[in-house]
Amino acid sequence: MTAPGVESRLPAFDVILFDVGGVLLTNGWDHGERAAAIAHFGLDGAEFERLHAIHYGEWESGAITREEYLKRCVFTSPRQFTEDEFYEFVLSGSKLPEDSAMGNLIAIHSSNKYVLGALNNEAREPNEFRFAHFGLSGYFDLRLSSCYLGLRKPGAAIYLRALEILNRAAERVLFIDDRVENVAGAEAVGMKAIQFSGAESLSAQLRGLGVL
Repeated sequence: MTAPGVESRLPAFDVILFDVGGVLLTNGWDHGERAAAIAHFGLDGAEFERLHAIHYGEWESGAITREEYLKRCVFTSPRQFTEDEFYEFVLSGSKLPEDSAMGNLIAIHSSNKYVLGALNNEAREPNEFRFAHFGLSGYFDLRLSSCYLGLRKPGAAIYLRALEILNRAAERVLFIDDRVENVAGAEAVGMKAIQFSGAESLSAQLRGLGVL
C-alpha cells in the first residue's frame, strides 16, 4: 500500500522532449543562415529560396540526401565553389547561443528522473553533425528527429508517432519548443508544452511544474 503523500511527490512527467534549433542551439538552416549563404556565395536569392521551398521539406524528412538537396537548390548550374565548401558554410552557422536552454537540459539530465528526447525538424546530415559537435547525444536517450521519422512539426502525425515510440500517455510528456505553432501541435495531441523564450524563463516554468 502506498504511504500517504508518496503519490504527490512523483514527477508530473515521465518524458521531457526538447526542440534543438532555437532552444538549445541556433537554427541550423533558417532564414538568417540562408541569407548569409546567399550573400557569401553570391547566389540569386529569389531563385534559391524558390527552390529551397520546394525541396527542403524532402531533405528535412529524410526523403533526399544532402547531395540531392544541394544539386536541386544550389548547383543547378556551374559554380566557382564546391558542394563541400557550401556545406561547410551551412554547418558553420550552428552555434551555442548565449541564452540557450542547454543549462536546463543538463540540470534535468542530472536529476535522473526523466526520459529525455529531441523532437526536432532537421535534415539528417546537419542533425548528426550538431548532435556530435555540441555533445547533445550525451544528454538525450533518443532522437525523434524529422529526418528519422519522415514526419515534420507541426503536423499531428509526428507527435503521435513520438507517443507511440515512447509508449507513454500524452499527459506524461512535456515538450519545449520556441515556435508557437509547434507548441500548439503538441498541445493538440494532449502533451504539456512550453514555448521557450529564454533560459531564465524556462527555469522558472520548470520549477513551477516541479521538474527542477
